[in-house]
Amino acid sequence: MRKPEKSIPKFRSEAEERAFWEKHDSADYLDWSAARAVVLPNLKPTTKTISLRLPHHMLDSIKAAANARDVPYQSLIKVWLNEKLQG
Repeated sequence: MRKPEKSIPKFRSEAEERAFWEKHDSADYLDWSAARAVVLPNLKPTTKTISLRLPHHMLDSIKAAANARDVPYQSLIKVWLNEKLQG
């Protein structure tokens, strides 16, 4: 285990800290050899509500497909979007 070369400065704001870490290598300030992997099982990805206008027939088709799979239609839309993004 080696001693970090520099000490981490005190920051007045999160923006100041973010700007600092964008320009500096954390290896100069932290001993990463002592780091351990951590599992955070209760974290959920943040979501944002959006408004999406769809033709009635399209929404009805999506709802029917979701009903056939026994899932909420909004969840099915998210699954389909994710599959399309993963390519």
